[in-house]
Amino acid sequence: MTNVPSVSVVYARNGGSTKSNELGMRPMQERAYEKRGEQYLLIKSPPASGKSRALMFIALDKLHNQGLRKAIITVPEKSIGSSFADEPLRKFGFWADWHVEPKRNLCNAPGAEGSKADSVGAFLKGDDRVLVCPHATFRNAVEKFGVEAFDACLIAVDEFHHVSANPENKLGAQLAELIARDKVHIVAMTGSYFRGDAEPVLMPHDEAKFDTVTYTYYEQLNGYKYLKSLDIGYYFYTGAYSDDILKVLDLTEKTIIHIPSVNSRESTKDKIREVEHIIEELGDWQGTDPATGFQLVKTADGRILRIADLVDDDAAKRDKVSAALKDPIQKNNRDHVDIIIALGMAKEGFDWIWCEHALTVGYRSSLTEIVQIIGRATRDAEGKTRARFTNLIAEPDAAEAAVVEAVNDTLKAIAASLLMEQVLAPRFNFTPKTTTSGPVEGFDYGEGGYKPDQCNVGFNEESGQFQIEIKGLVEPKSKEAARICQQDLNEVIATFVQDKTTIERGLFDEELVPEELTQVRMGKIIKEKYPELDEEDQEAVRQHAIAALNLTQKAKEIALGTTTDEVAPSNTALIDGVRKFAMDVRDLDIDLIDRINPFSEAYAILAKTMSEESLKQVAAVISGKKVQLTPEEARDLAKRALKFKQERGRLPSITASDAWEKRMAEGVAFLARMKAEAANG
Repeated sequence: MTNVPSVSVVYARNGGSTKSNELGMRPMQERAYEKRGEQYLLIKSPPASGKSRALMFIALDKLHNQGLRKAIITVPEKSIGSSFADEPLRKFGFWADWHVEPKRNLCNAPGAEGSKADSVGAFLKGDDRVLVCPHATFRNAVEKFGVEAFDACLIAVDEFHHVSANPENKLGAQLAELIARDKVHIVAMTGSYFRGDAEPVLMPHDEAKFDTVTYTYYEQLNGYKYLKSLDIGYYFYTGAYSDDILKVLDLTEKTIIHIPSVNSRESTKDKIREVEHIIEELGDWQGTDPATGFQLVKTADGRILRIADLVDDDAAKRDKVSAALKDPIQKNNRDHVDIIIALGMAKEGFDWIWCEHALTVGYRSSLTEIVQIIGRATRDAEGKTRARFTNLIAEPDAAEAAVVEAVNDTLKAIAASLLMEQVLAPRFNFTPKTTTSGPVEGFDYGEGGYKPDQCNVGFNEESGQFQIEIKGLVEPKSKEAARICQQDLNEVIATFVQDKTTIERGLFDEELVPEELTQVRMGKIIKEKYPELDEEDQEAVRQHAIAALNLTQKAKEIALGTTTDEVAPSNTALIDGVRKFAMDVRDLDIDLIDRINPFSEAYAILAKTMSEESLKQVAAVISGKKVQLTPEEARDLAKRALKFKQERGRLPSITASDAWEKRMAEGVAFLARMKAEAANG
């Protein structure tokens, strides 16, 4: 078996995230319930952290104690409706049970009063208080009855990342209307940390009305009872993926295989044959289990594997398999199924706690989708100590016309893995190091404790947060900039690592001056993303985002350097790595952080995973389109040259030995040339 994990995270298993309080609430649910009085609430929390139940607690309070007349829960697809089935909450200490009348769960009911939208209308007029319906039904009902019909209702939107502020997105537009009317309460929930990937879910002025509850992956996984480590890796193959699949499969692990979309480069265009081929590779087919529809395969060591095929186009067969997977009696039976093969299914909201390996063939263009797929493997289950996500990607082939596309897929996979590292890491809180700095209560500063004469790194195990002092750090002034630095750094990093020019240069430009990425490119991204912030706040956000990204990369480099494959990194490896880096440089200042190439560690891993030939070829494709300075970049460099002059009393020199000073001088010279050319007509 071959696999180079590009990310390997180990957690403490302190059991905290699964313990319930006297009301039967886990920590994440308790945190959400504390904000139950808010009119607009956004819950960001990983898959399997208990968002559905958190909503039940909040909805019951709004109906019984806050004067709302109805609660409508809307989900992206029918299968997710089952998350909101009846729950005997009193049994665990709460003051009411959760109940949905069967005909009011439109994910199951056929919609008795004419169309499903009419069923929503009948519900609004009737006595029942809770309704569950798909997003599409809710959209149609709002269209049919107008936003006024929903006054004094709670609207809960599950998997909120499906909504976007794009005018084409009906649900997004309707939510904006409901917020403008201001007569409803809204609870939005998402297990994905990137708002709509490319488009914002809400416009900034609407989003500002929401109070956010954030529960991080780190808190969730660190508080598990059983799952200890999570590996995320990409693996390159040549030829047909079905020939290489056994190299990354461990047949003793419970696995979901997501085969490629038929439109992707990795697909053979015959999905049925691909599934057959995978089954043939696994062993000898023994027939189909008549009760479940699972395929039975005998492996070389004589075990019988039970395989659920969700790719089959025969609806009757597929529905039978799907129903067997959802069978509540089998929920806690580890031996019910061994491998699930899917295409477009078994992602969001799919609950199989035993899954240890999510194997995805072909690049997935949406980071949200990748997070959702990884979320299938990160559920806690007895005896399950390790989980992994592997992305199988076709290696670029020189003979292929699609070599540029292959290179793009490779870069996107690297971007996804960099981003997942940020998502899985503890939360960073940065403060400027000053003469008055001191220790923050609740944080452990390592051996010897807090040292007043240097930059300190504190860590709070329980909340999974760093407290890091950095010299020269700009602090956010406005409330919005502070919110971004606290809650949205991953959003900023997502945009940065997905920026094609940034990642191409970061990985393959040998003449790169890191500040061109950390200061110029990141600066440009912040300006475009948050135009409403003033320059100082934009700089504060830029510094916080780069510090979070680069410290994670440096810590990973140190952790990987001190561990071998045989010795699993400890659950404090990342924390130790951040601490060691801060100690080694003595004074952690922002200029030093800006001088780190955020992609150098990703390149080191890529060099281990890809054949030398392919690596050379990727580099050639990228260096073939090297771009000269754009006027915009030159203006940005000139601005930074001005700052340089204010600090040093001279302009940057074009012959300087410092690469960044030289680059700023080139920016000034480029602008001067442009002006001269314009003057000469």
